[in-house]
Amino acid sequence: MRTPSGTPTTIKKGRKIRNLRWFIVIFALLAGIINYMDRSALSISAPELMEEFNFSAADIGLMGTVFSWIYAVSQLPAGWVTDRMGTRRVYAGAIAGWSICIGLVALCTRFWHFLLLRALLGITESPNSPASAKMTSDWFPRSERSHATAIWDSGSKWGPAIAPPILTLIMIGYGWRAIYIFLGIIGVALAVSFFIFYRKPSEHPNITDEELELITRDKQQDDLSGADISWMSMFKYRQVWGMMLGYFCIIWIWNIFIVFLPLYLQKAQGISILQSGWLAAIPFLGAAILEFLGGYVMTRMNKRSSRSPLSLKLRYMGFSTILAGLLVCMLPLMPNLTSFIVVMTLAIGFVANSQGIAWTLAGDVIGSRKVSSLGAVQNFGGYFGGAFAPLVTGIIVDATGSFTIPIIVGGVIAACAALAYGGLVRKPILVE
Repeated sequence: MRTPSGTPTTIKKGRKIRNLRWFIVIFALLAGIINYMDRSALSISAPELMEEFNFSAADIGLMGTVFSWIYAVSQLPAGWVTDRMGTRRVYAGAIAGWSICIGLVALCTRFWHFLLLRALLGITESPNSPASAKMTSDWFPRSERSHATAIWDSGSKWGPAIAPPILTLIMIGYGWRAIYIFLGIIGVALAVSFFIFYRKPSEHPNITDEELELITRDKQQDDLSGADISWMSMFKYRQVWGMMLGYFCIIWIWNIFIVFLPLYLQKAQGISILQSGWLAAIPFLGAAILEFLGGYVMTRMNKRSSRSPLSLKLRYMGFSTILAGLLVCMLPLMPNLTSFIVVMTLAIGFVANSQGIAWTLAGDVIGSRKVSSLGAVQNFGGYFGGAFAPLVTGIIVDATGSFTIPIIVGGVIAACAALAYGGLVRKPILVE
């Protein structure tokens, strides 16, 4: 069998699996879940760290900022390396690397130990999203990428949803160090499994001829857009700057929730550490479900609408980010815990939708050959600026004793993402 470009496939014989691409994306989903459980571990263990080491809210915020800033800078080489070396080696190595780093946190005894390992965690986790985007581009036709992206990106919500109840119980039973050992072990196991099973579609022994034909059908057309654009020349295009600025607006409020949600619940609602462990899971669980549904809706719309996928996604992005900003600004006004959790769940849900749309935009703005590079550049823009959200939030909380100001400011910033994407990202980057 040959691909549409005429290149013969090199598939070895093996037991065929129907719809293998949907099994493949599960690996990216699991990696995302573990990735964000690792990130959430800081917020779960924060009360114990503050008591044992006399850390302040600003200290916890600085740990979050160090991770995010290093993670942002590392995005640039991570996307380039993924496009050059391929998903299998880069992704498996990254998962193993970040799992070792998170496990070593259990040995920390000084503040600088935590900062160093947060920095190393930022480096090793940086290929996660670019590699997932590359995997989606390799394994899915354009019409299905919104749904596939929503699945793997929802791991960034399932992780924070699963982490609070599980990690809180581990911490209460065995101490805060045990949660880092647990995360390190499950991460290394996933890395080994991924490296054994994953291959490109044309090399996978379990893919059917029909599925390979479906995946490669629009490859030639997909690769025309942006195929010859160098990595450095991307920064000449306003679409790229619009994506970077818009994602910064989204990640600013996201980082506040990732680092401070349990503490925010304890401070704003007066609940215990154990209660916050369970309640902090609800907004992220709702966000995972809403993002999954959003990806499904976008896939259905792409198949039925006469509008371009890019145009549809930009409209949905504007709706999601504006509504997310409004809901976040409403949080300090909620009169009781129930209404607070409901509004929080909806707010994080629409932030999650915005993240999923942002990652699918890379494939619509540029060709699949450079999708990891563009996605990583967008992620760099988001986390480079958004890295300072935890530190700024911690300083304000220490000074005022309240989360109200940083939460409202974060809501306004989130809504501004609609202006960046809608005003600067209007059409694909075409080869000149």
